[in-house]
Amino acid sequence: MKPIETIMRTAPVIPVLVIEDVAHALPIARALVAGGLRVLEVTMRTSAALDVIRAMRSVPGAIVGAGTVLNPDDLKAAIDAGAEFIVSPGLTQKLGEAAVAAGIPFLPGTANAADIMLGLDLGLTHFKFFPAATSGGLPALKALAAPFHMAKFCPTGGINLANAPEWLAADPVLCVGGSWLVGKGTPDEAVIASAARDAAALRG
Repeated sequence: MKPIETIMRTAPVIPVLVIEDVAHALPIARALVAGGLRVLEVTMRTSAALDVIRAMRSVPGAIVGAGTVLNPDDLKAAIDAGAEFIVSPGLTQKLGEAAVAAGIPFLPGTANAADIMLGLDLGLTHFKFFPAATSGGLPALKALAAPFHMAKFCPTGGINLANAPEWLAADPVLCVGGSWLVGKGTPDEAVIASAARDAAALRG
């Protein structure tokens, strides 16, 4: 398997994390890993994101990546901070080429056939389907996947504990991205670990 596929198969859900306070990084990472979700996507939407990545890397078992990576500068900053994989909401030629050149596992966002074809041109076969719910949902993904039998997906956006099983049952889906696992405010490790266990159990 390619490194990105290994990461995608580690757990059925990749928590999508928007963390404002670096002090929350360790308790959140500890709780998610304890609950069985080792792959953590820290979105680059906050000023604390790079420090959060650095902090979470110290948690045993955690596989920490950067999300919302928009351009080669974001990519370099994330890699320098220790990100082990990269997720983007979309795909551009520049970002794709930079990620491939860096040799880092990369999950670019796609929402249509042209996005997927651009990725395939770059040698990529694993994609984020985003925003999943508003891009036609599961019927759209199944229709898109049909001509691209080599492509595998991580749908993200509008996924929750209730609808995740339906997505995960689809052949081209290896995992889903979810933002429901960690609430705002001071993290409660017991609550997060419980939510993580429920999510980790989705694969059966």
